[in-house]
Amino acid sequence: MRWPPWLAVWLAWAWRAGAGLPATLCSSRGLCRAPLGPNASHPEPGRCQRGAADLCAWPLSSEGLRDPFPIDVIQENYVRNVRNCIFSVVYPTPFKSRVRLVAVSEEVLENILDLDVSVKGTSDFLQFVSGGKVIFGSIPLAHRYGGHQFGSWAGQLGDGRAHLIGIYTNRHGERWELQLKGSGKTPYSRNGDGRAVLRSSVREFLCSEAMHYLGIPTSRAASLVVSDDDVWRDQFYNGNIKKERGAIVLRLAKSWFRIGSLEILAHSGELDLERRLLEFIIQEHFPSIAMNDSNRYLEFFSTVVSETANLIALWMSVGFAHGVCNTDNFSLLSITIDYGPFGFMDSYDPNFVPNTSDDERRYKIGNQANVGLFNLSKLLQALKPLLDPRQKQLASQILGGYGERYYIRFTELFKTKLGLLGENEDDNYLIAFLLKLMEDTKADFTMTFRQLSEITEDQLKELHIPEEFWALQDLGKHKLFSEWVTMYRLRLNRNKGDSDTKRRTRMTTCECVYLHCSEEHCSSPVMNP
Repeated sequence: MRWPPWLAVWLAWAWRAGAGLPATLCSSRGLCRAPLGPNASHPEPGRCQRGAADLCAWPLSSEGLRDPFPIDVIQENYVRNVRNCIFSVVYPTPFKSRVRLVAVSEEVLENILDLDVSVKGTSDFLQFVSGGKVIFGSIPLAHRYGGHQFGSWAGQLGDGRAHLIGIYTNRHGERWELQLKGSGKTPYSRNGDGRAVLRSSVREFLCSEAMHYLGIPTSRAASLVVSDDDVWRDQFYNGNIKKERGAIVLRLAKSWFRIGSLEILAHSGELDLERRLLEFIIQEHFPSIAMNDSNRYLEFFSTVVSETANLIALWMSVGFAHGVCNTDNFSLLSITIDYGPFGFMDSYDPNFVPNTSDDERRYKIGNQANVGLFNLSKLLQALKPLLDPRQKQLASQILGGYGERYYIRFTELFKTKLGLLGENEDDNYLIAFLLKLMEDTKADFTMTFRQLSEITEDQLKELHIPEEFWALQDLGKHKLFSEWVTMYRLRLNRNKGDSDTKRRTRMTTCECVYLHCSEEHCSSPVMNP
């Protein structure tokens, strides 16, 4: 049965309880911080802040994404080809068995969601983060998008096991979209069961928070729950299906729109809707672009090109391989999203592939920059119907500059890792030389740079590598190591106003392994309840 969009939304609301869907969390006491004192101010409309005494309905709403766009007119939740909309209204499917809270990120709860940490001990919170209850006034959505997967157009994809459960604007004025992953089937589930298992959910929770503390743009994770529901998975894609436990991650991002969000509309010929979505994205997330600028789509594309180059260079600087760099996994805000078969490289190897299903090694770590260019070319292809001939030509020139932008940022990051100051025409060669030695000796990527930040210049000069610097000892087995050390020391001597102590201190702050850049950040963001 088909309904007008407004009626579909209303019916979804009215029929929720009768259809066995999640109950409404009508009262959210304890979800906001206790008052700081008798003079605590009231929160602004639509916001919570430190000091709010009570919150009958947590200010979480999906109106900001429902109102600007047409909603899927088909009410029923079954797998189908969806057209002429950005979102489908669909509620999470609660687990049937016992649900337990495995972990929360205190920093996300307190500083992003304005919640007191004590909320994690409440039944309401557990029901909310497991999809058992929804906040009053918020209607969950599943996003329709497409994408190129492993280089080929895959058609409609979408949120097959994720539900966007609302938008929250915090006391800092930051707008965050909350999404449950592993929360049940949607019209975009294809052949999937809509679930996630504990194994992969733990990985997403930990890695997204670790990436944040490494200083890399990323989605965030607020909580992780596990159930006793059986979920069957072929972990190694070898036909050996095993029973695992279902889990759900509550994750957050400023936006979940991705390259595939625009691609599906361009491929379907829904150009008016594509223009509408693009205008919304620019207005909401690219404040530096004037909405009355006739070249705003070009400015948008240029920003995405530049920021994507920056993101991938950052990935490379910490040895991170995403694993599935499809266009449906590439954020338009150039943040790291959709943690699947990712991996951090141990021994330096440009051919490192964490994804066991990537038989052609398309997404090996050394190819990520090239894949970024491919994905951006598909974004341009989706934008071209909205551009005039002159803008198309300029956009192609912008795309042509991606390689240089990436190369410059990559060089900057690795110069910092080596403690180099200023400019020198031989810096690129010095970096490439070191990486080649690391590749040949299979030196540990992270610990090589860490130990270079700790070893003294005198120890390097004498090629005296103490036993505790095992990664450098591996590197020292290369016949050209002494030649590289000579070049490196000469370059360090060109650092104006520098000293060996300053150099080591500077490098150490950038090599705080996996928890990055200053001592106050060198503590785990994860807290077990």
